Amino acid sequence: MPKGKKAKGKKVAPAPSVAKKHEAKKVVNPLFEKRPKNFGIGQDIQPKRDLTRFVKWPRYVRLQRQRAILYRRLKVPPAINQFTQALDRQTATQLFKLAHKYRPETKQEKKQRLLARAEQKARLGKLVHRKTLTCVAFTQTNPEDKAALAKLVEAIKTNYNDRYEEIRRHWGGNVLGPKSTARIAKIEKAKAKELATKLG
Repeated sequence: MPKGKKAKGKKVAPAPSVAKKHEAKKVVNPLFEKRPKNFGIGQDIQPKRDLTRFVKWPRYVRLQRQRAILYRRLKVPPAINQFTQALDRQTATQLFKLAHKYRPETKQEKKQRLLARAEQKARLGKLVHRKTLTCVAFTQTNPEDKAALAKLVEAIKTNYNDRYEEIRRHWGGNVLGPKSTARIAKIEKAKAKELATKLG
């Protein structure tokens, strides 16, 4: 064993010292004998593996997973796909900070107006005490927030309104699974090889 190590270590200058150190550390007790495991059929007990793939999940879990995959696989026309364009994190946090000031008060807040709690909630639904929500409208803003709102509107305009022509051309979905991508790659490789043999 040490000879092989020395041969490997010859590439670098301080190799002999490194090899010696390794030798010094390795003290094998003769009482402990190696008993390698054999994981063949009917041999040693199998090691603990992640068997989540083979679990029979409840029907609703299977359905929601299949639905999510199907939505990824199907082609989405540009008219619908344009709504998947989300705000970047920085702009979104600015928007929610501003929107948080104008959120409607809860019953508790109504009772305790003096103890106004400033909660940072980063979702539209939570903003107006609902589960989910698609849009929120500002009817009026305070004069001190006008500049922040103008900056937000400007950022959103450059991200979406000005890029409308580009966004509306892109189809969504059509994300293939690993098997399909591997199969297509294999076919492409074979085609390229065939073309190379024809030309060469």
